[in-house]
Amino acid sequence: MANEKSFNWLSPFESIDLGIAEHSDGIKQWAIDHREAIQPFKFFFDALIQAIEHEFHAVPPTIMLIIIVLIAWQAAGRRTAIYVGVALIVLGLLSPEAWGLAMTTLAIVVASVILAVVIGLPLGIIAGKSDGFEAVLRPILDTMQTIPAFVYLVPVVMLIGIGNVAGVIVTIIFALAPLIRLTSLGIRSVNPSVVEAARAFGATPTQIMFKVELPMATSTIYAGLNQTIMLSLSMVVIASMISVRGLGNEVLRAMGRLDAGKAIVGGLGIVMLAIVLDRITQGLGRSGREKGHRNWWRTGPIGLVLQLIDPKK
Repeated sequence: MANEKSFNWLSPFESIDLGIAEHSDGIKQWAIDHREAIQPFKFFFDALIQAIEHEFHAVPPTIMLIIIVLIAWQAAGRRTAIYVGVALIVLGLLSPEAWGLAMTTLAIVVASVILAVVIGLPLGIIAGKSDGFEAVLRPILDTMQTIPAFVYLVPVVMLIGIGNVAGVIVTIIFALAPLIRLTSLGIRSVNPSVVEAARAFGATPTQIMFKVELPMATSTIYAGLNQTIMLSLSMVVIASMISVRGLGNEVLRAMGRLDAGKAIVGGLGIVMLAIVLDRITQGLGRSGREKGHRNWWRTGPIGLVLQLIDPKK
């Protein structure tokens, strides 16, 4: 009784304690009680990450560099391919370990983005078609984008434990919102008269979705994908705090040892990787008008090979 404070209208919050922190501690016990139920998801995520990482490390660096440059050429043109090639060479020359660490980081990012697309694209399409669903989803996305990553780092670690799987889940939570929002925006931005014309010609809702709305919303969806990839890369240093390997872990260890050299190597490696992924996804998002109204297989290295095989086409 002696510790109770009398209510003061000028400073009311000091005398009110709702016990939110104490009640929130129940999350820890809930996580402990339900840890076994989450293990199948953990095994699936772990298998996906390990499979991608194994393939990236199995390919020799020179071959991987050529593959990524060819992808950049196909997606965004020769100039971007040269730019990407230079960025990858700089990345490899940062240190003998830089390329391997970059492939580990790239595997984490690719796994996170694949799962984000599987979750976010359908949710974005539904939100674009349903005002009610978007109204329910909006505050959730606002929370995901504004809440500090360290806040949901704790419950994820309690459920999953430390390691790459927890890092991927945290990354998905952090990077998912832009893909959902921009997919919804793209669907809603489709000209209603075009949809009505397709409906008048007897197109089914599925045909309208896949042959009218999604193609017309492609550039906006790719912008969301680009943002998701960039946010995933921005999480690699934070995720390294829960033993996620890669360039982020290199930066974290360098910070702990005040090793400026290793911090610069890890930081520049992340920047080079961000440049590569950003340029490729921006190229994928270019409109058909920017590409000269040509099919994707008539440009880039694939178009060059087809032209050599059959010059008449």
